[in-house]
Order: sequence, then C-alpha cells, then structure tokens
Amino acid sequence: MRVGPDKESGAGTALMAGVAMAALLLLSVVVLFAQASVAASRAATAADLSALAGADAARGLRDGSPCAVAAEVASLHEARLTECLIEGESGHIVRVSTEVDSIPALPPASGRARAGPPSPGP
Repeated sequence: MRVGPDKESGAGTALMAGVAMAALLLLSVVVLFAQASVAASRAATAADLSALAGADAARGLRDGSPCAVAAEVASLHEARLTECLIEGESGHIVRVSTEVDSIPALPPASGRARAGPPSPGP
C-alpha cells in the first residue's frame, strides 16, 4: 500500500475535460453542416419557385415581367435573385439563380433552376 501523494491524482479529470472538448468540437461541426444543408435547401426551393413564377409570367399567365416576378417570389422566400435569363425562341424559358444567407461563418448558399417548355431533343 502506498503512502503519500499520488502523482496521477487528477489525471482522469484532465482526460475527461479533453474528451468533452473533442465532443463539443464534433457537435459544432455537425451543427455547421446542418446549417449549410438547410440553407442550400432553402436556396434551391427559392430558385425552383422563382423560375416557375417567372415562366408563368413569360407565358402571360401572370402579370409582370418574368424577372420582376421571379425576384418577388425569391424575396418572399428570404432569398436574393442573383441572375435571371429569358431564353428560348418564344421567350418562355426562365433560368434563375438565387442566394440565401445562413450564419455568418458560412458563405451564402446558392440555387439554380430552369422552368419552361422542354428543350428540343436531338
């Protein structure tokens, strides 16, 4: 049996503190990836709906210019319309890009979509 101070006294506390810090770091990374995934999904949804609304305006099913309508729909989904192109022979194809801000640690998430009649095949 030993008598006197133990040199390893408190080693378990230091080990558990290190394990807790590693778990906290891992949890932070998981939350960051989850935030990025949510922002990407929101940007893609805003792009899809903006392109569809713009294509409806291009076909005359809704009042307004296609890009203005697309920008309005994007803003309703808390996104920014960064690009809007009207394509096709009849001008009924709308291609849009959107951005959604997430947390300050991440860059804005972007989404792209195209709506209109199908492109002619080969």
